Amino acid sequence: NMQNLPRKSPLKKAIRAPDGYLLVDCDSSQIEARTLAWLAGQDDLVEAFDKGEDVYKIMASRIYNKPIEDITDPERFVGKTTILGAGYGMGAAKFKAQLKTFNVDMELGECEYIINVYRETYPMIPRLWKQAGRALNALIAGQTAPFGRDGVLVVDADGIKLPNGLYIKYPRLRTQAQGDRQEMVYDTKKGRAVIPTRIYGGKAVENVCQALARIVIGEQMLMVARKLPVVMTVHDAVGALVKIDEADEGRTFVEQCMRIRPKWAQGLPLNCESKIGASYGG
Repeated sequence: NMQNLPRKSPLKKAIRAPDGYLLVDCDSSQIEARTLAWLAGQDDLVEAFDKGEDVYKIMASRIYNKPIEDITDPERFVGKTTILGAGYGMGAAKFKAQLKTFNVDMELGECEYIINVYRETYPMIPRLWKQAGRALNALIAGQTAPFGRDGVLVVDADGIKLPNGLYIKYPRLRTQAQGDRQEMVYDTKKGRAVIPTRIYGGKAVENVCQALARIVIGEQMLMVARKLPVVMTVHDAVGALVKIDEADEGRTFVEQCMRIRPKWAQGLPLNCESKIGASYGG
């Protein structure tokens, strides 16, 4: 899997453009966080993304209760980890563990405080988790339910219908006892085994946001392909070949395509970053 290659892996330099061409590697910036804010109707966060503001510093200023201009790089990193990690219902213990993987050691109480600040700062996002939980219950009952912005998703007897007509499905979705509480599970396959897998509102929101982000990238990739050969995708990035003597024009074209909002998501605040070189490694 290309996404598993380390940032500085020498294998990236082995993936080379043909003679006479360069490879444009264009990455859709923070697309899941942007999609989440837009789907939830968290309009202040959507606007901040759209204006190109530093949303990580904005989050850090709320966490540390200090002006944005006084936020340090380590504080901004905590804000970044919060924006990118807390959007699907992550609790304090998991947030603490995530910070630890980046060599940031934080007390559990402080992690609880940060998670609460995030949820209070952007209340429409926790509201979306709850709405997703009700949508899951509606699926169990064979009913319909609202989920996110009007006209984007449809919850019906078949699952959660996406803008491209495909469905997110949870086979044999049901509730079952887990200790002294009930939880929702659905069946997944591991080889020949069928395993009950837990699902909840925040996780359903994650599933949907990742699916929507992939639809966006797919539409953008098709736009790029009308003019340039698309040779790879990795997560939220598109790789396309441009002729050396048309490098600037080709790079600009790819970036323009990846900033175009789908017809079904006119308010979605998209942006991208690109690099260009003789190989995938630059």
